[in-house]
Amino acid sequence: MRTRREISAGGVVYRWAGARPEVILIAREKGNVWGVPKGLVEPGERARETALREVREETGVRAEIVGKVGQVNYWYVGREGEEPVRIFKTVHFYLMRYLEGDVRQHDWEVEDARWFPLAEAIQRATYKGEREILEKAGRMLAEEARASARSKGRGRKSGGT
Repeated sequence: MRTRREISAGGVVYRWAGARPEVILIAREKGNVWGVPKGLVEPGERARETALREVREETGVRAEIVGKVGQVNYWYVGREGEEPVRIFKTVHFYLMRYLEGDVRQHDWEVEDARWFPLAEAIQRATYKGEREILEKAGRMLAEEARASARSKGRGRKSGGT
């Protein structure tokens, strides 16, 4: 069996609902597979560009990259014509801050796109690698929240002035 390599990129899009983050998951395969939006890096495209494009297409929202979460590597068997082929896939994931848009405007490739509280998204994600990416994104968001709280605390005036 022939072997080839694929590179994809995607994004963990978040927004704050009070003090808790929410993230977008997409559904495929009649809602039986939930995961983070992602897709193949096209020729001449950088992984960051792919991640932003795929998020926009698959979720209907615009977002901005705030950092790299990590990557997932795995093997699967696909087809090229009638021939099976082993594929080694690397997916680069970025943490993205929601800017605008409506998840109901997702494209036809996706059956559903929804906001979930982060803890629920981690439980709902079908694949272990993506659950781990969501957990790491959660740690990054917790650090962002702590840093924001510290900077707000430094901005307070002491005394009566």
